[in-house]
Amino acid sequence: MSFKILVLAKQVPDTRNVGKDAMKADGTVNRAALAAIYNPEDLNALEQALRLKSKIEGASVHVLTMGPARAAEIIRESMYRGADGGYLLSGREFAGSDTLATSYALACAIRRLGKVDVIVCGRQAIDGDTAQVGPQVAEKLGLPQITYTEEILDCNSSEITVKRRLERGVEVVKGPLPMLITVNGTAPDCRPRHAKLTMKYKHAATLTEKQESGSDYTDLYTSHPYLNIEEWGVSQIEHDPQWLGLSGSPTKVKQIENVVFTAKESKRLTGSDFEIESLMKELITNHTIG
Repeated sequence: MSFKILVLAKQVPDTRNVGKDAMKADGTVNRAALAAIYNPEDLNALEQALRLKSKIEGASVHVLTMGPARAAEIIRESMYRGADGGYLLSGREFAGSDTLATSYALACAIRRLGKVDVIVCGRQAIDGDTAQVGPQVAEKLGLPQITYTEEILDCNSSEITVKRRLERGVEVVKGPLPMLITVNGTAPDCRPRHAKLTMKYKHAATLTEKQESGSDYTDLYTSHPYLNIEEWGVSQIEHDPQWLGLSGSPTKVKQIENVVFTAKESKRLTGSDFEIESLMKELITNHTIG
C-alpha cells in the first residue's frame, strides 16, 4: 500500500527577539535580522505525521516548504526525526508572499506532486499568527479540512479520525481522504533528532546548496539518491505569475514592534469593606468598569 503524507512546514524568524531592524521599508520581514527556527506548531504537525506513518504499512512522510535556500534546513531537521525527504519551493518570485500568495504557490506545488492522501500542517506560523495558509491551501485544492487537531486517532484507506481541541471542549471528527489537517500547539511535542538518522542525512542538500558549498560531492549524491532534496522554482510548477509574491499579496504590513509588558502602579488591599468600596468608586470614576 502506498500512502503519501505531506507536511507543510515553514522556517520562521524568531519573533521572540524582535528588534528595530525587524522590518524592511517595503513592509516585509527582514529575515536576515532575526534567527531562523522551525515553526513550533509545524513541529507538532510533523509529529502527528510520523505517528500516522508508523500505523500504516508502506506510508511515507515528505515535507514541503517555501522560502530561501536556507529553508532547506527544516527539511533536514524533519529527516533527522523520521521524514523520508522533502521539497523546497524557492525563488525571488515568491518573496514577500502573504497568506494568499503563499497558499497559491503551495497548492501549485502540491498539484505537481500528484496524489497525496493526507496533508498536515501547523495551525499557524509565529511570524504571522493568521492561521490562514492551511485552510486556504485546502480550498484551492478542493480538499476537505479538519482544523485545530490535537491527535490523529485512526486512519485507513478511505477516512481519517482526529481529536480536535476547541475553545470549550474536545470533539472527535471523521472525514474522507484525501484530507488537509491543521494541528494545534497543544498536540504532543515532536520527537527529538534520531542519532542514526542525523548521521544518515547530515549531507542531504538542495541543488543550490551543492553549488554554493564549493565541495565535490558528485559521487556521494549519485550513489545515495536519498540525500538529494528536490528544489523547485517557478518554472517547475504551473502557475499564474500575478498570484505570486508581492503582486499576489494584497496584505501589507505597516509596522512591526516589540511590545514588552511592564508592571506599573499597583495597589494592595487588606480586604476591608472601606478599601474595597474605595477601589470600586475609583474604577467607576475612571470608567474601567461601569
